[in-house]
Amino acid sequence: MQNSPFTKKRQQKNGSIFKSSFFGQPIVFMSGQEANLFILSNDNQYFVVTSPASTRALLGPLSLSVQTGANHINRRKLLYQAFGPRALVGYIGAMENITQRYLEKWEKMETMTWYPELRNYTFDVAAKLLVGIDNGSETALGHNFETWSKGLFSIALDLPWTKFGKAKKCRKLMLAELEKIIGDRKLGTPSGNDALSLLISARDEEGNSLSLDELKDQVLLLLFAGHDTLTSAIASFCLLLAQNPDVMAKVRAEQQQFSATEPLTLERLKEMTYLEQVLREVLRLVPPVGGGFRQAIKACEFGGYEIPKGSIVLYLINPTHQDSQLYPEPDRFDPDRFSSERSAKPFSYVPFGGGLRECLGKEFARLEMKLFAAKIIREFEWDLLPDQDLNLIPLPTPHPRDGLRVKFRRTTINS
Repeated sequence: MQNSPFTKKRQQKNGSIFKSSFFGQPIVFMSGQEANLFILSNDNQYFVVTSPASTRALLGPLSLSVQTGANHINRRKLLYQAFGPRALVGYIGAMENITQRYLEKWEKMETMTWYPELRNYTFDVAAKLLVGIDNGSETALGHNFETWSKGLFSIALDLPWTKFGKAKKCRKLMLAELEKIIGDRKLGTPSGNDALSLLISARDEEGNSLSLDELKDQVLLLLFAGHDTLTSAIASFCLLLAQNPDVMAKVRAEQQQFSATEPLTLERLKEMTYLEQVLREVLRLVPPVGGGFRQAIKACEFGGYEIPKGSIVLYLINPTHQDSQLYPEPDRFDPDRFSSERSAKPFSYVPFGGGLRECLGKEFARLEMKLFAAKIIREFEWDLLPDQDLNLIPLPTPHPRDGLRVKFRRTTINS
């Protein structure tokens, strides 16, 4: 997991499907557009979701991420109520306020190691919009969350000094905190402006609501999904724009078409077509999630190989996004490759997965990325500081080794 050239070397030797082991367990590695299509369009037919033991234990047994079949579909519909277009519109104001507060803070700092700051920023947004907590990164929930997330992709050795053992302890503390928050919210009147309020009042087709234990597990999953992967995506955007001043200039030029005093509505953000291309290209070049695990529930065949029932399969996102047949000059940061609605092959672009289990918070993530990008480009500029290692560490999500050190200052492009 730490050695990113590993899969590349194995693929060169063995092709796009090969077997290796992961924490001592045999795993079938599969990559490419056709493999994505086969795996992601056959959920519940040939495959069900699975994940490493540490991830399953720390996300919890009721988490949507471990549900399968009809139960998953039912729960997904319920949770979607917190991520539909109407809910997103209600999130914009708070998202914009938190973004502005951080931008002004960074302006005062002038030089900084940006990645830890971006982690605090995305956690504050997630805590406010998902649970209704202000300044979440400074709370006990925020501190426990940091330790908990470090254990998600660790060896599941339950001892007090291991990453997993520490994370398990923090999960207990966070669940107790969430239980208190949910209890208080149920006693008061739900505000309706955060995901938790929407989930407390959500009902399925039979009129059933989420139990307390289920609410806690789902909120924990949403905090993780709305934080780690988003931090990675936003950090990659900041890094790639600093490294590509021509793209930065084009994004700036587009922003000059919009009034700085007008609110950033969903409609206004949709009009920023070049910025949309840039964000799509960021997620192609540095997908925050490297792949997904599935277990074969039925023997099946792909590419001339039999995948026996019970096999653990890992589909890989990066190799598809680096396929020169799909993306000419794949290593080049080129937002123009998304300029025309070419009929892309299905599952050739999968930063959010696909099929029945496509990321539930995809539109929330896209909204936060775009709003952050529009605001920062309009008002600020940044340069990478010299003598730092910008190579990406892949886990838990890709981020620059030295934490992305920058010089940050205000600019004015709009009157």
